[in-house]
Amino acid sequence: MPDGGRIKQKVGALDLEYVRKGKGKPVVLLHGGDGPVDSAPFAEKLAEKFDVIVPVHPGFGGTPIPHHFDNVRDLILAHFDFLEDLNLRDVALVGFGLGGWVAAELATTQRERIGKLVLVDAVGIKPGGVFDRDIADVFGLAQAEITRRSWHDPKKAPDIAAMSDDQLARLAAERTAHAAYVWEPYMHNPKLKHRLYRIKAPTLIVWGESDGIVTTKYGEAYAKLIPGAQLKVIAKAGHLPHLEQPDEFVRTVVPFIS
Repeated sequence: MPDGGRIKQKVGALDLEYVRKGKGKPVVLLHGGDGPVDSAPFAEKLAEKFDVIVPVHPGFGGTPIPHHFDNVRDLILAHFDFLEDLNLRDVALVGFGLGGWVAAELATTQRERIGKLVLVDAVGIKPGGVFDRDIADVFGLAQAEITRRSWHDPKKAPDIAAMSDDQLARLAAERTAHAAYVWEPYMHNPKLKHRLYRIKAPTLIVWGESDGIVTTKYGEAYAKLIPGAQLKVIAKAGHLPHLEQPDEFVRTVVPFIS
């Protein structure tokens, strides 16, 4: 079996790896550019109540990225096929960062499969003008600045200096894959904001109050574009509220999903 007890699902010519745990309503978690979340405390807590399915984006978690994958559309189609191949219906789709972008795109097209949508500090839209910096340049900033913008309490961030060579190699590979998916245009689809009206699933948008990668104003813009969307801001959390405030995150999403 692949790394971490993962299951392989054939999606076209791609072996998409995922973890599945728990029972109940299906909840699919799409991770962000920070990597897989299947072993995170919040995912374990959700698995106590739901059938939690956590796919790994190709190029992350030690998986290869196909040579023809060079933008987020390839990732969206892979997950489109994944939902279809597993015949998942009435799914609660939860996306974080990059995964939130993918989830939003899927919710505009897979309306018969997605019962609830949760976007967590998602990217994917360009609410400002051409010269507005809506999303921080995570590939250009120094690591210390990325950490400061990503965490309310930077002491909770992973210590890169303490990582092994294998962990650093995996981190470098994931950053390369992340850049391949989101580089051009940077972190958004210019057409997505004009398609979000198509989302029919009840939608909850969760944001870290201290997010310095995409601020709460960005979350507010997302909420305004999706019919009936609710916005919940989590205090003392940055770009990764599910990791920084896992208990509060679970308390926020469980009633909505249920």
